[in-house]
Amino acid sequence: MARRTRAEMEETRTLLLATARKVFTERGYADTSMDDLTAQAGLTRGALYHHFGDKKGLLAAVVQQIDAEMDARLQAISDNADDPWQGFRGRCQAYLEMALEPDIQRIVLRDARAVLGDASPQAQRQCVESMQQLIDELMRRGLVAKAEPQALVALIYGSLEEATLWIAASDDGKTRLAQSIAALELLLRGLLNS
Repeated sequence: MARRTRAEMEETRTLLLATARKVFTERGYADTSMDDLTAQAGLTRGALYHHFGDKKGLLAAVVQQIDAEMDARLQAISDNADDPWQGFRGRCQAYLEMALEPDIQRIVLRDARAVLGDASPQAQRQCVESMQQLIDELMRRGLVAKAEPQALVALIYGSLEEATLWIAASDDGKTRLAQSIAALELLLRGLLNS
């Protein structure tokens, strides 16, 4: 049997990730069988085992992929804002809005938490560090009142995280999103330096 090239291996991995993301979004993790998933990808269970170990490993890889995309989107909002405060506000609001996106809602906020537990420490750390840099900059510019940045970030991050779970758990996520955005605005106004 011929050995597969690195490009072929990467192509197989990419195909498995894309197929899993689609199927997990449509059916959910629990209702997705490995046989159905690999059949949709046109691959064998062996390919899944080779690249991800098992279905749980595949879910973890899909979550990691989505987390990276979310981080990039949020960073782009901060980077492209007219000013740092608007970038921070926009970033927080966009994070809440992501709770209604089908793949984020189903895979990250529902299934991954049930199967894998809380968010990965690495993804959490990246999000917190990025938010702390923004808060530090806002304080340095005098836009946000002085406080312990780590405590402030822990409170804001925790609030956003809980709100996304609350939004995702509802049959009326749009209403909960609107309520969360209104509450977020109130919370963020309290940060401003008077």
